[in-house]
Amino acid sequence: MFAAADLHGRPKSLWRYYETLGVSDCANVVSLGEGMTPLVRSSLDGASVLLKLDYLCPTGSYKDRGASVMISKLKEWGVRSIIEDSSGNAGASIAAYASLAGIHADIYIPESTSAGKAAQIAMYGAKLVKVSGTREDTARAAWNAAENGFYGSHNWSPYFLAGMKTVAYEIAEQLSWKTPDWVITPAGGGGLLVGLYLGFVDLVNAGIVSRIPRLVAVQSRNCDPIYEAWRSGNDDVSAVSKRPTAAEGISVAQPVRGKTILQAVRGSNGVVATVTDEVVWETVERLGKQGVYVEPTAAAAPGALADLRRRELVRSGDTTVIVLTGSGLKATDKIVEHYAATVSA
Repeated sequence: MFAAADLHGRPKSLWRYYETLGVSDCANVVSLGEGMTPLVRSSLDGASVLLKLDYLCPTGSYKDRGASVMISKLKEWGVRSIIEDSSGNAGASIAAYASLAGIHADIYIPESTSAGKAAQIAMYGAKLVKVSGTREDTARAAWNAAENGFYGSHNWSPYFLAGMKTVAYEIAEQLSWKTPDWVITPAGGGGLLVGLYLGFVDLVNAGIVSRIPRLVAVQSRNCDPIYEAWRSGNDDVSAVSKRPTAAEGISVAQPVRGKTILQAVRGSNGVVATVTDEVVWETVERLGKQGVYVEPTAAAAPGALADLRRRELVRSGDTTVIVLTGSGLKATDKIVEHYAATVSA
């Protein structure tokens, strides 16, 4: 574990915390300067909040954190070719970092993935494979293809998860090593939520901060397996029958880290919330009027704030951080389509 005093003079990227990331030789680090994204004050639903602008990572999403660490480790292992499946953002990120590392990547995505994300993947030089059907169909196709290749899955890799922990380190450092009361994030596969929890646990165990913040996992009401498991008091997450949602990046019927996600929520005395597509789109527009352009998936987290305030969970005076995960440029086609339909209705 790093010591806070050791960080002075280190690069302004997540690799300033290299002791925690599991890469043995710094010569193998594959980086585009990801991390250390701004933490800016804003006002939403009558509350002062801090927006963690992780959509400003190099490929336009927070997934760059995990991709940088995972690809660095694969480079260290000498892996030359990988197979990955994604709803879009992780695929784009892994395609970029794999290209930088000289690793060939076959990226499997659903046919319904936003055109911007698909274009990114192809432009980074990966082999793009579009799969008809659901996100789960895409995962199965990649899994089958991996019988003859290396499955470089962000959902399974502990090194990708190590990259997610750096969000917690950064938030604490940006708050002068104080813990916020709440951190709110969208949750589909749950890697960011689990990473936040593990990162704050690291900080507490090292004596750098005194406590863990309460974590909020936000899901789409059209696909809410984590919420259903949490509400029912279950120890694991069962699959749900999902409906189409604007928040495509968190449309995961059964996350592979189900048990760990629930442990992270409960271990932080946190909660799970859901939002409708209507709220998601309203929040995209509200953030836009503050100069913040995010994709619908990213808008799920701030979209939950009003309900958390109504339930008197998040109170006036609480220090509340909301992680904004993906750029609106990722989903411009979906955003244009939605607002064109709204105008013509």
